[in-house]
Amino acid sequence: MRSVHASRPVPLDDTDPFRPSRGRPVRVRSRSMAADAHFDPHRHPWAQLAYCATGIVQVSAAAPDRSHGDVTYIVPPSRAVWIAPQALHSVHVLEAAEFRTLYVDASVTPAGWSGCRALVVSPLLRELVPALDEAGLPRSREALLTALVLEELASAPAQPLGVPLPPAQTGDKRLRALCEAVLRAPAQRGTLARWAADVGASERTMARLFREQLGTSYQQWRLQAVLAHALPLLARGTPVSQVAAASGYASDSAFTAMFKAAMGQPPSRFLGRVAG
Repeated sequence: MRSVHASRPVPLDDTDPFRPSRGRPVRVRSRSMAADAHFDPHRHPWAQLAYCATGIVQVSAAAPDRSHGDVTYIVPPSRAVWIAPQALHSVHVLEAAEFRTLYVDASVTPAGWSGCRALVVSPLLRELVPALDEAGLPRSREALLTALVLEELASAPAQPLGVPLPPAQTGDKRLRALCEAVLRAPAQRGTLARWAADVGASERTMARLFREQLGTSYQQWRLQAVLAHALPLLARGTPVSQVAAASGYASDSAFTAMFKAAMGQPPSRFLGRVAG
């Protein structure tokens, strides 16, 4: 994965004009974001939907119970990340993006949405966002569009696109080292036994740590890491064959089958998606 230690922090103290309320529960904020811009870790009393019409952003959010460290999401235009009220989160722009932030009042948060999640952006939701962002929108029309946005959010399929990492301070250091090594070398399709040996642990121990500290298996976790690596490459127009090789797949067809099963679309649909 590309480094996201950006040098251009974006101010966080200018949200008042977009603050949602019970009377106006969904507010849209649109910004053109340069690559490597970032928002430092922060939280809001309201929920937030992070979405980009074009480009790629990376959203990192604390796990709801804080025991599983952070979860990192790579967000292409076909996906969005729901950030629960009061969840600590940060955003890094990987590729220049037309960033659309929906601030959602806590009073209309869908039932059970206490954590963060990646959502599929439907064609209707994609059109509703700019419609709700129109200047001088009559309140009656705003209310109707808001109701539709909330309906689309509530029915949007969730997708497990997050890449969790154990807590830096309290998590198992061997597990953290293994995860970071895989993220640095996504083309290496090593077995868990091999990666475990590299960090001085047994395969059985590492399998247990994946379940206990990350709530997933090694294979499921690695799939999310591969997708996080592949999406920005595809968005920059890198040929599918090169992305497949860089992700550790011996053939385009095997990579395409994996990608389509995970994303619902073939990788060719994501080629060059950072362009406006």
